[in-house]
Amino acid sequence: MKRTELLSRILVITGILIVLAAPIAARAIGAQGVIEVHGRIAESGGWTPSTIRVQAGMPIHLRLTSDDVMHGFAIGQSDTPAVDVLPGQVTEITLTFDKPGTYAYYCTRWCGPNHWRMRGIIEVTGEEPVSPQVTTPPLYLMLNLDIDAPHPASVTLDRIPDAQYGEQFSALLPAAYLTPDYYRSHSPAQIYLDLRADPALVSLAGSDIWDLVAYIWLSNTTPEGLAEGQRLFAQNCAACHGETGGGNGVFSANITALAGKTPANFSDPAITLGASPALLQGKILRGGMGTGMPSWGPLFTDQQTWDLVGFLYTFQFK
Repeated sequence: MKRTELLSRILVITGILIVLAAPIAARAIGAQGVIEVHGRIAESGGWTPSTIRVQAGMPIHLRLTSDDVMHGFAIGQSDTPAVDVLPGQVTEITLTFDKPGTYAYYCTRWCGPNHWRMRGIIEVTGEEPVSPQVTTPPLYLMLNLDIDAPHPASVTLDRIPDAQYGEQFSALLPAAYLTPDYYRSHSPAQIYLDLRADPALVSLAGSDIWDLVAYIWLSNTTPEGLAEGQRLFAQNCAACHGETGGGNGVFSANITALAGKTPANFSDPAITLGASPALLQGKILRGGMGTGMPSWGPLFTDQQTWDLVGFLYTFQFK
């Protein structure tokens, strides 16, 4: 066989192999960064896979589907909107993580008593080293609060304090009481006692003082923050604590059976008025040890935790 003929045959065979391999190569290239994620109730395994590994800066395409009931999918501490994951259907989203690190994802739909266990992590790697973050300890640690100890209010009121009514007395209120540091570190009951003992407010009745306490709370919130807190509560807390905060949510009986404790009743003045914002935030961040209360620290931003705390007081303040 002549050399030129042999070379021609080799070129023809090579061309055929390239044509045959092209679709396979195209599928392989198209599959890069595509991950199918299945959601099942926690008792059946939760998210699969529960750990996703990606490169920083590289888009990742997720195909989300549910094998049982409706779930929701969201990235913790992120502005990325949550999406619903329906049984037998595929929801597709594309994510890009710019920096290396570990990101939590979780279910936003109450799919069962152990819904809070529907969590996974996304490990993002890259050439850029993960620099250690300098974080400030949570306020409850800085204040050395025992967030597991009972905190009944030493004083309550038989009517709902009115923040707008309390505003009429705000000119008498020393400015130190309106600072975020004071508000966050004192329970409403403690604030009442401080105001009651202040010479500048001696002329006010006890009910007026309570209205001022509500005014201090309102001054440390915003309408947008309260709306965000309400959204977070409805999405993540109401199933246990109830829509009106009464500790009687649809899964409260399950939590009581599992943990032996009833979810906190925020409509009870003795409970809520005895808790400082720092204490409530600590519960949210760390969770309630042995109570069935999960840790929300990896999922909520710092501002979201304060928004949620602010909303909890709406069960006591008008």
